[in-house]
Amino acid sequence: MNSANSINAFLVKLKEDSTDYQQLKINDLDLAEKKTLIRSLMNIRMPKPVSNELLLLQDAYLKNELSEKGIVTLEDIPTIKEQFGSTSPYADKISLWQGDITRLKAGAIVNAANSQMLGCFVPCHKCIDNAIHSGAGIQLREECSHIMTQRRIRYGKNYEEPTGTATLTSGYNLPCDYVIHTVGPIVYDKLNEHLCQDLVNCYENVLKCCVENEIRSVAFCCISTGEFHFPNEKAAQIACKTVAGFLEVQGDFIDRIIFNVFKDNDRIIYESLLS
Repeated sequence: MNSANSINAFLVKLKEDSTDYQQLKINDLDLAEKKTLIRSLMNIRMPKPVSNELLLLQDAYLKNELSEKGIVTLEDIPTIKEQFGSTSPYADKISLWQGDITRLKAGAIVNAANSQMLGCFVPCHKCIDNAIHSGAGIQLREECSHIMTQRRIRYGKNYEEPTGTATLTSGYNLPCDYVIHTVGPIVYDKLNEHLCQDLVNCYENVLKCCVENEIRSVAFCCISTGEFHFPNEKAAQIACKTVAGFLEVQGDFIDRIIFNVFKDNDRIIYESLLS
């Protein structure tokens, strides 16, 4: 468990690192409020050099936070063959799991990123992009920033990550080895075939990234639902169909694909498709 002293030390160092919030008063805050402030300062921190002292304090803090939440391994998650008695040819390679994706000890977890690829800057926002960057630590934004800088050198200063690609980074303080970032389609008005194909591309390119990097287990979030307004049921249908198509061709290259859901309605949708 994080002690009050370790929380205070990390928070003080985060304040010192901040450009605009060094004068924040923290002495009267309780531990829960200090943890909220820590996450907020991490969320709004722009990419810039970071001291080893700050990283050591952060990594110790996040390690203890993860220990409190608990790590979930592949052995803890049944396959759909075990859970539902599915007779699908790939039932021993697919799982459905409801919970916090940042707890999963898998080869990779999938982040529903935005086109800037730097994570969510809204303090304590409930999107998965925010949760993953908060759990991984500020190193993840630094790596994403470096990747985007290199791509802007190559493609121009106004470059944004296209929809449907897959970008691999380290997992840092997360229990997974890697994070694969994909920008899903945004549904502004009506759903159309182009948007559906964009979502297919997200799943296909993440799976290709796994094969290319010898990642044998991956957990998908519900890409493009929620903030990006892709209809949940159609998104799940695309996810299941695309994964099944991949396993039919390249199933020998992967051991487990997890459909990670957070909300009950998504769990119900996937149960109807997978059982």
